Amino acid sequence: MTSDLRRFAPATARNREAIRQVLENEWPAQGNVLEIASGSGEHILYFARHASHLNFQPSDPDPEARASIAAWCLHDALPNVAPPLPLDVLEHGWENALPQSEALLCINMVHIAPWSATTGLLRGAKAVLVPNGLLYLYGPYRRGGQHTAESNSAFDHSLRERNPGWGVRDLETVERQATDQGFTLQRVVEMPAHNLSLIFRKSAGSL
Repeated sequence: MTSDLRRFAPATARNREAIRQVLENEWPAQGNVLEIASGSGEHILYFARHASHLNFQPSDPDPEARASIAAWCLHDALPNVAPPLPLDVLEHGWENALPQSEALLCINMVHIAPWSATTGLLRGAKAVLVPNGLLYLYGPYRRGGQHTAESNSAFDHSLRERNPGWGVRDLETVERQATDQGFTLQRVVEMPAHNLSLIFRKSAGSL
């Protein structure tokens, strides 16, 4: 009997519909959607099921995560989801040889990774996305240097205890870094559990 390699993330079951509702108003009419740090794979399979007109490309640097994504792909058998790629935004040039994408998603990575992962993500997104392409980031953020809830403050403390390079980032710092790479923050959407959806678009003249 073959073991089931699918992972189940409780947070995904709680937030995926709220995220899908935000993305529903942002999806391109057609094209490719690249997800960075796909984790268990549950998010991208859920989105692909509800956006059958798009082609979805999951990725994750962790082999066990990719095994879970592949298992979900096998289980759901959706024709618009490709096998997961071993992308690591900490590696310079990860974006090379990837096809152009109309959208790039990154959910709950920015705070559970070193800051260099965010800068690598944004640098690569500039190369991968077409002009006016969607860059979607989701997670907890500080605003004006302050946490938006006591629970986020406690979460930030626990993250930094686990790894000093991790932590809840300042929205304004992320926006400045994205602006430097040719992105414009178009919308900030408040989400359940004190998270935020950040909607960036690649400037039309950005190469």
